[in-house]
Amino acid sequence: MVVAVHLGRYQCVVDETAVTAMRARELGRRSVVVGDRVALVGDVSGDPDQLARIVRVAPRRSTLRRTADDDQRTPEGRLERVVVANADQLVIVSALADPPPRTGFIDRCLVAAYDAEIDPLLCLTKADLTAGADDPAVAELLDYYNALSLPYLLSRPDSPLEPLLRRLRGRMSVLVGHSGVGKSTLVNRLVPAADRAVGAVSAVGKGRHVSSSAIALRLPASPGSGPESGWIIDTPGVRSFGLAHVSADSLLASFTDLAEGSAECAPGCDHLGGPGCGLDAWVAAGRADPRRLASYRRLLGSRGAGDA
Repeated sequence: MVVAVHLGRYQCVVDETAVTAMRARELGRRSVVVGDRVALVGDVSGDPDQLARIVRVAPRRSTLRRTADDDQRTPEGRLERVVVANADQLVIVSALADPPPRTGFIDRCLVAAYDAEIDPLLCLTKADLTAGADDPAVAELLDYYNALSLPYLLSRPDSPLEPLLRRLRGRMSVLVGHSGVGKSTLVNRLVPAADRAVGAVSAVGKGRHVSSSAIALRLPASPGSGPESGWIIDTPGVRSFGLAHVSADSLLASFTDLAEGSAECAPGCDHLGGPGCGLDAWVAAGRADPRRLASYRRLLGSRGAGDA
């Protein structure tokens, strides 16, 4: 499995041995990303200064993508980036304070997870800076996602890791989040040998990018973890998670609390609130949170230009 990519070299794990490889010419333009299962030929001893060659990439069980930007009118806005391959779970790391949570970003990650058919998990860090689930701001955030039955965990710097580990064991989980939300701190607690760089949050509430590339890390074995303890993939902090690659139908399907209400819409409805759109009546009847409808429409509109 590919666990890291750096300057055209691929770090792979073969039966617990770290092997450095390069792409074989016969792969053509086929991308190779962290999480890919690959076939190697050549020297797979892992000895220094030895290179194997990647000659085949196995079919991917899942592909988590993001678009560089949501503006489809420019070449950059149509650029799809594969974040990781073969992930089972997307752990959305969001701080409860410093910086405060952004539901727009969380919603984008959820859409990307559902589109890739990856299970989402919301990990809310810096709970020590709030009153926990009893804090009004935290309660409001959790209520916003109540209709989705979205699994979540609250994390403090000294909180036990076992609740999170139970959800990570035996799976390949990719962690995403803005810079400064405590993602690297969490990774260092889960895998102490990782030694991921940790950055501070600026006075304006924005984190510094301290990780420059994705890396897969095997979770340490523990009692009851079984033969496969699981993997986590730490990704660089991102400022946006573009969704231009997600179809309008898939975007609506990701808002499960609104999708059923679209049956009341007129044929060809764009769901942006014009005549014939049944989503407003659906929300007015108390069947969905109006904040969710507003977020859906922002994301739907942003597929043409801008970020949410």
